[in-house]
Amino acid sequence: NLNYRIAFDSTGEMDKLWLEPSFSFWIPTSFVVDRDGCIAFIGEPTELDEVLPKVLNGSWRTSDQAKSADAERIAEGEPIAREQALKKPIKDRYRAAVEKKDWKTALSAIEEGIALMPDNLGFRRSHVNLLLHKMKDMQVGLPVMRQFVRDAINRNSENWMVAALDELFFPNLDHSHFPSAERLAMGKQLSEHILALNPPESDKRKLLPYRLAALYYHESGNKDRAIELIELALKSQGGPELIRDEDEQCEISHLLQFLAYFKGEKVCYGALCAVPNNGRFDSWYTVCG
Repeated sequence: NLNYRIAFDSTGEMDKLWLEPSFSFWIPTSFVVDRDGCIAFIGEPTELDEVLPKVLNGSWRTSDQAKSADAERIAEGEPIAREQALKKPIKDRYRAAVEKKDWKTALSAIEEGIALMPDNLGFRRSHVNLLLHKMKDMQVGLPVMRQFVRDAINRNSENWMVAALDELFFPNLDHSHFPSAERLAMGKQLSEHILALNPPESDKRKLLPYRLAALYYHESGNKDRAIELIELALKSQGGPELIRDEDEQCEISHLLQFLAYFKGEKVCYGALCAVPNNGRFDSWYTVCG
């Protein structure tokens, strides 16, 4: 129910000139400029109904409420800003090296990132992916993968476990050089923990990680269990008539890709359908992220 114009910035300048300098790292964020040309408010659009009348009558900018809101935003945003400032040169160097297939430089950048931020999931996952899937260095990569799996389970973190399962089983990746027995053993551990975190009676979005556990069961030879997990995830969405937005449509389409692959036939969920695609999938993070 917005009643004001919205512009789209394809250059990223709004990030550089407005969001980053104000320690604002969430979208949407509103900036209110008062009649003196000063930024009077930075915050969530839901707060505008309360804030705008005070900005217009001149009472907002000097109020205790405004000072408190600014202090809270900065206190929350400063640590994120510091982390992003540390990560950016490392990520830039890593991406540039990967584009050139300069694996040695890419590895050096990622190892520097992990030394700075050992708990950063992005760096840890990139480390695994680089060693196993780009360099195909099993001697170094396999112990790194083992540690990644242990850390994911010890943290009891769904995000870490999903990332580990993705590296182990996502069909678009080449796993032919990976010791099959150990890969399946890791997959079993991770899948059991994912399912324990997300029982069928969970909130519907909590069942979306079932798609990766299903990949493990499919590869381990239990095709029926793989199909069952995807069908449970689809059932938890509440029915085709309850699809509310493009994000949900994307999520369901992705689940259908997996189901068609497992069944070897066309499958539908309301008007959404998928056909078997020889084990090639759209990236979940690119398409639905």
